[in-house]
Amino acid sequence: MAKGLGPRLSVERRLRAALLALVLCAQAGFGFSVAGHPESTCEANGSIYYVGEWYFLDSDHCTQCECTAEGASCARTECTSLPAACIHVSHYPSDCCPRCEKIGCEYRGVVYELGQNFQPSECEQCTCDSDGIARCLVADCAPPPCVNPVYQPGKCCPECKDGPNCYVDASRTQVIPAGEPVWVNSCTKCRCHDGQDAGYWEGNRLATCSRLKNCTPEQPSTQ
Repeated sequence: MAKGLGPRLSVERRLRAALLALVLCAQAGFGFSVAGHPESTCEANGSIYYVGEWYFLDSDHCTQCECTAEGASCARTECTSLPAACIHVSHYPSDCCPRCEKIGCEYRGVVYELGQNFQPSECEQCTCDSDGIARCLVADCAPPPCVNPVYQPGKCCPECKDGPNCYVDASRTQVIPAGEPVWVNSCTKCRCHDGQDAGYWEGNRLATCSRLKNCTPEQPSTQ
């Protein structure tokens, strides 16, 4: 080795080491890996995400992504079906899927619990089934055996308060009780159908009458 070269080489080695250190520091400050390749990042929602981070898209709360070395890997969440008996659904802006807030049956504006039996009117018996549908049975009232039935509070079918009866004739001005024959005047005897007659009230609201031959009805006294 030539004389005088030793100190000069030592200075060059120190300069090279210092320069390498500056390069490494600069690379670290600007997000470079030790190998000199840029670190992978993902940009979404106006933010930067690093490899391994998970995030939801602001534009679609049902889509979740993972930042990987190859870029964003996203998948959309599939919402489960709401219960068949759901009668009140809410969808909050921050949620992916709708929420069922209330389960039951809604019938004529009233909400009933699953399995609940209820009577919305005197003639209806209903049940709130598990599918959220209210199923009702309506009473089938038999024709009342009278011409002047009345409806009692809390009861479905009309009742004959004065008992079975019928009209004397088509004028529908006179009513007689059912059962025994009734003399409606001095010459005419009438009888209503009653419960002992087959089909006694199937649309028949008039009495069966018989009139005495050669009979003149007595006129009511004017005194």
